[in-house]
Amino acid sequence: MAEGADPASLDHCYLTTTGRRSGRPHTIEIWFALRGDRVYLLAGGGEASDWVRNVRREPTVGLRIGGHDFIARARVVEDPEEDELARRLLLEKYAPRYGGDLEAWGRTALPVAIQLPGPLPGSTPADPAQP
Repeated sequence: MAEGADPASLDHCYLTTTGRRSGRPHTIEIWFALRGDRVYLLAGGGEASDWVRNVRREPTVGLRIGGHDFIARARVVEDPEEDELARRLLLEKYAPRYGGDLEAWGRTALPVAIQLPGPLPGSTPADPAQP
């Protein structure tokens, strides 16, 4: 990532989970949105996604956003307000740049939150009223 580049504007992050059967690290490239000290992801395969099943078994994950590497905790979003926030943030980020229709993905994908140790430069500050 170029010096001073905004991490929130990057297209992808890299999520590393621990395989629930193998115990080996598994890394995927995935779309993300930042909000304060949280990263939101959407799992298109829902609960059947391997990475979600890995997170359910072992919530400690590795995350790389540009030149920033973290060890953090991931969780499936269950709060309805945070669920709506995650979906909205990801659709606002990707829908304008994507040639296809993301509405179905935005409605049906499973939101996952990753708690960072602090906000990244360029992240939208968290609203204290939001989860």
